[in-house]
Amino acid sequence: MRRSLVTVIAVSALIVTGLALATPAGSVPRSAMTSGGNGKLRPIVFSGEGNNLNAYDSAPPFRKQRVITTRADDPKGLDINAQICFFPGTKPGDTKWFIAGEDTGQPNPPQGWGIFQLKGKRIGHLQAKKIGKLTPTYQGSADNAENYGCGFLRDGRVLTTDVGNQATGNGDGQLIVWFPPFNRTKVRYCKLDVGLATAGGILVQHDRVYVASARPPTAGVWRYTGPFPTSNTAAGGCSQKDVTGAPLATSVHKQLFIPTGGALASPNAIARSPRGFYISSVINGVIAEYGQDAQYLRTVLEPAAGDALGAQPYRTGTPLGIGVDRTGDLFYADIGIVVSADGVGPGDNTGSVRRIHFVAGEPRPPQTMDSKLAFPDGIGVFQPHA
Repeated sequence: MRRSLVTVIAVSALIVTGLALATPAGSVPRSAMTSGGNGKLRPIVFSGEGNNLNAYDSAPPFRKQRVITTRADDPKGLDINAQICFFPGTKPGDTKWFIAGEDTGQPNPPQGWGIFQLKGKRIGHLQAKKIGKLTPTYQGSADNAENYGCGFLRDGRVLTTDVGNQATGNGDGQLIVWFPPFNRTKVRYCKLDVGLATAGGILVQHDRVYVASARPPTAGVWRYTGPFPTSNTAAGGCSQKDVTGAPLATSVHKQLFIPTGGALASPNAIARSPRGFYISSVINGVIAEYGQDAQYLRTVLEPAAGDALGAQPYRTGTPLGIGVDRTGDLFYADIGIVVSADGVGPGDNTGSVRRIHFVAGEPRPPQTMDSKLAFPDGIGVFQPHA
C-alpha cells in the first residue's frame, strides 16, 4: 500500500503546483561501530523502504543493518513504513521504545502504528520486537487511509497522523493523541482533527504541535496549541464523536503557520533546524528552512538548474521523510518519483536515503547513504547513550 500513498501524494502535488550501496549487516567489525567522538555513540538513522526497516550509521561509510524484514520475505516479518519516532527517556537496560507505521496484512488487521522495543546501540547489533499497536478508526476507506506521522508531548502522550483521502475532496486525514499505556493492542485515544488534506509529518516543540498538509484546502504547515485532551472522556477534554463514533476533542486550537508558496509546493514532513524548521516538498525536490516566526530563510536542497522530473528522478532526489541528528546533519528519504506512462510516482527501485552535512552552517551537496531502494518514505534518528 505504500506505493499508492506516495503516488497520490505526487499527483495531488502536481495539481497544486499547476550512491553506493551500504555494507550489509554482519560484515561490520565492532571496532568500526563506536564512533562519535567525545565518548558518544554515533547517531543511527532509521528508514522504512519496501516495507523493511533499515538502520544506518549517520556518518560515512554509512554501514547498514536490516532490523525488520517485510512479511513478503519472512513469514515472521512485519511491514514497516512512515515516520519513525523514538520515545523520550530511557527504558531499563539496553533498550528503547519507538513507533513506526505498521500495516502487516492490511486491511485485516487494519494499518496503524507499531510500538517496538529496540535493543542494541550499534549497527550490526540492533534487534526490534513489536510490543503494541495503535489502531484508530478512519474517516474514509481503511484501504486508503495510510499511516504516516508520529510525535510526543512532553508528558509522553503520543501523536499520530494518517493521510486520509489523498487525491480528492476537502481531506479527511487525522491528527490523534494517544494515552498510555502503549505496550498493548488496545490503546485509548482522542482525535484532534479529522479534516487534514493529505496529512504528513509531525514535529513537537514545547508542546506546540506542527503538522504538514500536502494539498488544498489545508495545504501548509499547521500549528496546534494546547491544552490537549488528557483522556478519551469529556472530563479529559474529549466530549465529541466523529462520524465513525470515535472520541473527538471538545475543542482544538490551530492556525495555519506556514502556507504553501515559493519553494514550498507540497509540505510533506517537518524537522527542527538550528533557526527553526526544515520542511520537505516532495514533488519539486525541495527542502526549505523557515524561522521560528515562520519566515522563509533559505532552500537547503533543490534540483540543479535544468534538472527536470521525467523518466529518471531528480539527481538530488524527491525528499519525503526528514530528520536531524544531534550534530545538525539533515537526513532525507528520497522516494524516487518519476514521470512515466503509468503516471507520477516512485519508479522501480529509484529511491535512496541521503545526508546533508553542514560546514560553517552551509549545506554541502547531499551524500547517498543507500540507493536503488523501493519507495523509502520515512526517517527516524536514534541517539544511543553509552
